[in-house]
Amino acid sequence: MSTRGASAALAEATGTTAAADLRLSIVVPTFNEAANLHELLRRLEWVLGSSGWEVIFVDDDSPDGTARIAREAARRDCRVRCLQRVGRRGLSSACIEGMLAASAPVIAVMDADLQHDETILLPMLAEIGNGADVVVGTRYAEGGGTGDWDAQRKSMSLLATRMSAFVLKQPVSDPMSGFFMLKREVLEGCVHKLSGMGFKILLDLLASANGPLRIAEVPYVFRDRFAGESKLDSMVIWEYGMLLADKTVGRYIPVRFLVFSLIGGLGVFVHLAILSAVLKGLGMEFTAAQSAATVLTMVFNYALNNALTYRDRRLRGWHWLRGLASFMVACGIGAVANIGISTYLFEHQTRWLLAAVAGILVGAVWNYAVTQLYTWGKKK
Repeated sequence: MSTRGASAALAEATGTTAAADLRLSIVVPTFNEAANLHELLRRLEWVLGSSGWEVIFVDDDSPDGTARIAREAARRDCRVRCLQRVGRRGLSSACIEGMLAASAPVIAVMDADLQHDETILLPMLAEIGNGADVVVGTRYAEGGGTGDWDAQRKSMSLLATRMSAFVLKQPVSDPMSGFFMLKREVLEGCVHKLSGMGFKILLDLLASANGPLRIAEVPYVFRDRFAGESKLDSMVIWEYGMLLADKTVGRYIPVRFLVFSLIGGLGVFVHLAILSAVLKGLGMEFTAAQSAATVLTMVFNYALNNALTYRDRRLRGWHWLRGLASFMVACGIGAVANIGISTYLFEHQTRWLLAAVAGILVGAVWNYAVTQLYTWGKKK
């Protein structure tokens, strides 16, 4: 398709009279995708033409210079923009920031690795023009496919798709897709309910919508990565579970607090195990053993929270050590609050069990609130 023909098709699909009008914003989250940007831009222009669209790269401070290359492209091409995020990570949150920065009335989200088939962007736009609120690029409808995925990856994807039924309000063949398009008003209607957790932003959007949406699907075949390495690892299962939990119980209690508390409970058993080992194995006196167990348990709790509870904000290098110091200070104050509250209640004729539970709750809430703000909340 010629550049002029693609521009005309873009205008027709979105109901514009002038191809130069900005009608489509494409949000592309990136991390170490420097080798893919130029090829992606070339393919987008081939499909969409020379005008009527923009692309917004949202980069999580890639060490390979992805943001630098995006800015260089932006200096030559006014259709290109770059948002560089420092001190935070996460595909879903990057997509949300990119969509909020988008200027067009229609927004698409796609990956930078060219595994998503850019040639279906115009058919997706046509569905928007026909009245759809959201258009999903699906691998699981007739004509779509998962490419060279092995049996294990296919099974995991299908299982995750089935699990999504717990939070979805209407059926979608591929709610795990990272390739979709939506009207701006859909985003505006649910943005304050979005979790921003993990990597499945489409599922987050659909589960957060105020009411039924007109959803269309366009099939495509998932392709091999053009360049670079995959970002998928074993922790994607954990992140997906966090998103599902947030969409089911998150309205009642923060999921991060639940995980933080569970890790704290696990820390009790770790503390007792360390204490027993030090007392019996090393013959250390109780006070010294208790102190050692307390410090080591704090390190254990901090490391696990950094890896799981705050995976999207996890600290590294010197920031990890600074975070540990602030975590230990906060938890030390929390321990004092725990003892003080429980002692006060017990001395005022409260049953010992209730007094103890009240102290634990106060300490847990304090630890969570303070560490979220000062340990993992500050930009690093």
